[in-house]
This record gives sequence, structure tokens and C-alpha cells, in this order.
Amino acid sequence: MRKLIGIASLLVILTGCEKDKGYSISGKADGIENGKKIYISELTDLNQRPERIDSTTVKDGKFEADLAETKSPNLSYLEVEGVNGMVLFISENENIDFTLYKDSLQTSKKQGGKQNELLNEYLENLNSINKEVSNLRVEMRSAYQSQDSTKLETLQGTQQEIMDNDKLFKKQIIKENKDAFVSLMAIMDLLRMQGATTKELKDMYSSLNEEIKNTPLGSKVGEQLESMTATEIGSKAPDFSATTPEGENLALRDVLGKVTIVDFWASWCKPCRKENPNVVKVYNKYHDKGLNIIAVSLDKEEDKDKWLQAIEDDGLIWNHVSNLQAWNDPIAKKYGVRAIPATFILDENGVIVDRDVRGEEALDKKIEELLANAE
Repeated sequence: MRKLIGIASLLVILTGCEKDKGYSISGKADGIENGKKIYISELTDLNQRPERIDSTTVKDGKFEADLAETKSPNLSYLEVEGVNGMVLFISENENIDFTLYKDSLQTSKKQGGKQNELLNEYLENLNSINKEVSNLRVEMRSAYQSQDSTKLETLQGTQQEIMDNDKLFKKQIIKENKDAFVSLMAIMDLLRMQGATTKELKDMYSSLNEEIKNTPLGSKVGEQLESMTATEIGSKAPDFSATTPEGENLALRDVLGKVTIVDFWASWCKPCRKENPNVVKVYNKYHDKGLNIIAVSLDKEEDKDKWLQAIEDDGLIWNHVSNLQAWNDPIAKKYGVRAIPATFILDENGVIVDRDVRGEEALDKKIEELLANAE
């Protein structure tokens, strides 16, 4: 058996060869039958499921596997044949020891090098926050039902304090761990919860070492932050072109009006379809006064007919384009779109002046104001 590099000491098991590179996993699998496969997966693309890279087999309630040297840490998972759930860990050139719980795989334990010890700390904080917030929401629901506005306000303040402390925890993790994969996870969480400005997030990201930034997740985070900067209010909207339903190429610059809405949607998106009637009313009211719309669909190639049918069914008589690549659409990536519907409102010079204005009343008011200023 090769040498396993442990977190507390170097343990050399003298049975032959020595392992200098790579990482290994081992652990207990109580209650999991002999012969069951344990699959090791890595996240290689944020838009895809983790990719299986290796497997091992349970024998007498234990398992182990030696894997190839990893050039940089990465988000990884253990799956057990026939058991629901995954165990999250970070691949690193250490031995990572697991205790798997068949009936609650997500609560399984792991010990490893610095990356996984920090991941444990991060997940423990996350679980604690989730539990606190969940309990608070039960109390808030009760206070709301009993119309106790004083208690409800107090509980809301407590919830905000918990979330603020969580943001500080994440920022501290990033500040103190420039070489940690968990710092990337913290940046993504701050991005998702809008816990920092774009500038703060970019500064945090820039502070990380190159090895972490060059991981698959690191590259995606960098791209996301760049796209956010490019589509901030006050920025010139990135130009783009794509194919229309008629098979022609159409660019944003070709359809700019006094006011232009860039609308990201899809035929399968229920919130998008629900919002469409509001947009139709505003378009019909203001198109002759200078409002244009170009809609970018995130439908897939095999759903082209559904895209075209949705345009007809919803009465969307404005400009439409799509690469029919769903979430891999290059325009959506350029604009940093991670959820739909997503809209960007541009002035006559193509500068982004607002975004994600929804509801007939709010959208009508905004378009009326912008058109008045354009005269």
C-alpha cells in the first residue's frame, strides 16, 4: 500500500512502494453492503452535473482509492451506489478520510488537508445559519398570524443581524485564505446573496492566488464578475448578434431605439411567460414613440418549435434572436445572466439605465420617463 499523507502525521505503511504524488480517499461505510460502488466525481462545468472520474468498492465496511495528482483543488463529490445524496469535499494532494452514513449521506464526516478542514468550518457555519433562519421564520410566521407587529419587527431585525454576520464571516474567510478553494465558494455565495458590491467582489477575487483563480470554478467566477461590470447601470451595453426565427442575423446595434429593452427569456420559463402580457401592453403603448425590444431566448435546439410557438401564443411582435444553446448561450454569458426573466433597459446611446423592471405599472412608468427625457 502506498504512503498516505494524513492531517496530523505522516504514516508510512510498509508494504512496498511509496506514493509521492496524487491524493487518496479512504474511510468507513458502516451499513453499506459489500460490493457497492463508491463513485468519485469532480465539478468541471458549473452548468453540468459533476463528472465521474473514478470509483472504488466497499469491502467489510471500508473503502479506499488512490487517485492521480491534482494540479489544483476542485469541488468534488462522493456518491454511493443505491444511496441518495452526495458527500461534498475538495480534491487536494492529501489523504481524505470519510465516515459515511448510509441513512443520511449529507451529514457524513470527512477529515483531510487544509482545504477540507476549511470546508468543514464553512459548511458548519452554513448549517448553523440555515437552522437559525429556519427557526426564526417559524416564529415570524406565528407573529404575523397573531398580528404581533412589534415581535415581527424584532425578529426581522434579528434575521438581518444573522445575515450580516454571515457576510462578515465569508469576507473574513476570503481575507485570511487566499489559497483556499472555499474562498471561491464564499465569493459565489456573496454574489448570490448580493452581500457585496461588484467592486468589492472583484477586489476579493483579485486577491486570490492564481492557482485558485485558474480552477474551472475560478475561471467561471472571474467571467461572471467581468460580465457584471460590463452590464452595470451606466455601462454601455455589450453588443451582440444572433439568429432570428427567420434564420437571419440580427445585432443589438441594428434595433436600438430611443429606449430599448434587452429581454432574456425562454418558452419553458413560467415567470417569463407570466410577465409577457405586461411587456406586450407597454410595447404596444410606446413602440410608436421610440420603444424597441430585442428578446434573447435561452431555449435549446430541440425546442426551437416551442420557442416559435411561444412567440406566437404570447403575441410577442418585437425582435427575437436565439443561439438555441440554453444556459450556454454566449449572449447570456456576456450579460452575466444566471436567472430569467432578466431585462436590461438601454437609452438611445445603448447605455444601460435600468434593469429587471417588472410589472405593467412599474415598466410603464419607467419607459414613459425615459422617452420623455429622450425628446
